[in-house]
Amino acid sequence: MRILSNVFMALSALCFAVPAFAQAGGGTSGATLVAMGAGLAMAIASAGCGIGQGRATASATEALARNPAAKAAINFALILGLALIESLALYTLVIILIAFAKAK
Repeated sequence: MRILSNVFMALSALCFAVPAFAQAGGGTSGATLVAMGAGLAMAIASAGCGIGQGRATASATEALARNPAAKAAINFALILGLALIESLALYTLVIILIAFAKAK
């Protein structure tokens, strides 16, 4: 099963690579490389945010199950933490938009 998973992962990477490098002459421009880097950066930031939010929510749920009396403090810390985690994706998006503006 692991080998099949690796094969499908390699095939999907090849499917994404073909349109990225299929250009009509002239080679790669700076805007194309910025777009590819921006997509990669946003994917990494989104994955990190998703993992972080999932772990934070799981920990808050576990903490509420262990100590229901501390609900207000746990909810405050959870909301603050989720807001800070989400700001990572928003900052990444702003940096990407600035990079696009400079590339054109």
